[in-house]
This record gives sequence, C-alpha cells and structure tokens, in this order.
Amino acid sequence: MPICSNWLHLTPNKFYAHNLLIGFTHRHVITPTRSRCFARAVTSESAMAAASNSVRVAAAQMTSVNDLAVNFATCSSLVKEAVSAGAKLLCLPESFSYVGARDGDSVKIAEPLDGPIMQRYCSLARESSIWLSLGGFQEKGSDDEHLHNTHVVIDDTGNIRSTYRKIHLFDVDVPGGRVYKESSFTEAGKDIVAVDSPIGRLGLTVCYDLRFPEIYQQLRFQHDAQVLLVPSAFTKVTGEAHWEILLRARAIETQCYVIAAAQAGKNNDKRESYGDSLIIDPWGTVVGRLPDRLSTGIAVADIDLSLIDSVRAKMPIAKQRKPIEFWKSASL
Repeated sequence: MPICSNWLHLTPNKFYAHNLLIGFTHRHVITPTRSRCFARAVTSESAMAAASNSVRVAAAQMTSVNDLAVNFATCSSLVKEAVSAGAKLLCLPESFSYVGARDGDSVKIAEPLDGPIMQRYCSLARESSIWLSLGGFQEKGSDDEHLHNTHVVIDDTGNIRSTYRKIHLFDVDVPGGRVYKESSFTEAGKDIVAVDSPIGRLGLTVCYDLRFPEIYQQLRFQHDAQVLLVPSAFTKVTGEAHWEILLRARAIETQCYVIAAAQAGKNNDKRESYGDSLIIDPWGTVVGRLPDRLSTGIAVADIDLSLIDSVRAKMPIAKQRKPIEFWKSASL
C-alpha cells in the first residue's frame, strides 16, 4: 500500500517537545485513497482508550457551479463517502449549493431557510444519519437585492440546530485579481454563534472571518468552542499566500480543532478558488488533507476531545490571558 508519511514537518527535538506537551507519542500517516485523506493518530496508550474520546469528521472539497441540481448531486456523493468513512459530521464549503456565473445570480436564487433548497439538504442529513455543516448558504435577505451568507448546521435527524450569518464581508481588491464587494448584495450578521454537537462544541464562522482573530477568541473564551468551522471559497491568490498559515494560527491561539472545507478550482470564467481543505488539531498540526489541492473529495480525521483538554491543561492560556478591562486601562 503506498503511504506518504507526514512527520509533522518537525525536527527530532521539536517533535519530542510536541509529544511531551500533549502527553503521548503522536504520529500521522496520510494514505491517499480515492481522493480521500485519512489522518490516523498512533498513540502509546491503548487503542480502546483513544477510541472512547475520538469522533470522526470529514471536510469536503468541491467546485460549485451555477446549477443547484448539479451541486446537490456532488454534495450527495460526498455525504455518501463521508458516511462510508465513519464520519459523524461532514463539513461542506462556502457556497456549496450555488456559485453564480454573473453578479446578482446568487441573490436571484436566495431562499429562506424553510425553502425547498435547504429542505433537500435537511432530508439528505436525515436519510444519511449524519450531521452537516453547510457553509455559506444563500439565505434570502430583508429585500430582493440582498441575501445573508449563512452557515447552517443540521443534525442527523434533519433538523436545523444552528445558523450563523457571516459578519465580515469580503470587500477586497485582490492583488493581481478582481475586485470583490460582497457588501453590495449581502447583509452582514451581528451574532457570534456556537452549538453543541456529537464532536464537541462547534464555533461557526465563514471564510473572510478567518482574518479577524477576535471572533475566534470570543468563540473559545466566551462561548466555550472546542472545534472551529471555517467553510470557505478563498481566492487562488489569497489562498496561496495566507490560507494554511491563518488556519493553523487560529487553531494554535484558541487551542481548538479547526475544520476548513474549501471550494476548489474554476467555478466559472470569473472565479477560481484555492482549495486545500484542511483539518487541524489544537496544537496546530494538519491531521487531515486531500492529496490533491484541487480535487473533489473529503479529508477525514478523528477529533480527540482528550487532546484538547491535554493541550489546554499543559498550556493554560485561558487562565493567563488578560481581561479586556486590562487592555482598556493600559497606557499606549
């Protein structure tokens, strides 16, 4: 069996320090299998003890187009693959259900959460008995010219458990690329959202939120998040420069798992997404990744809640961080 070993890209001394902190020998083996990436943790503790604290998750990668039926078929295939892999939660990327070919197309197809598009995905979760994180659904806004970029979490019975409306909107002149102005057709959300699930307490965000660490600090320290979800459609230019760096930084500074499902490749003539769906542990190590940055498929990894507790206990930043009052009173 062809195996590509990933020894965390660490020198022997750094690798030892990593193991010393988290309390066990930790090795990741990446095995490419039908565009899936299975990250397996091998520990010196018994497999039975590790399994009792672990829940399998999957991060999807796809290339959405301006066809609702085609995208649903792709998502259905990814759900089937995740279920076969034993995942309890599948995370789909931003704009999973639709990417318009022209400006304004997304607003035209936007629907309320009880509309037929979302109900199909609720049925898919129920029929497959799996939780779904649906990043960046085009939810109808307050008028016909606007929508909400909404992250929807559905449980394995097909019920919507939580929704988060994207707070930070992508109004950016991408270097060497096009100008984006998400605020011209999207209403920004105002609420930070976390929700309990079988894999721990989930902190919900969407794409451009990744550049604003304050929301992740709030999710960890005010809302007790254990797993941060970052469904995205990063551009090729910004993804090459910042995608993995930002994701690993958010994991390290919050001591949370991060699951980042991504759009990949040419969505249309105007849009190219970076891809590289990742699952990252609370030490900042990539534990799930597709072997091909642009392929359609899933990355799979096991969420170990005891690892979160171990990292947080050995490096107790929650107790050591300064309250906001301290910084308000500090002289500049």
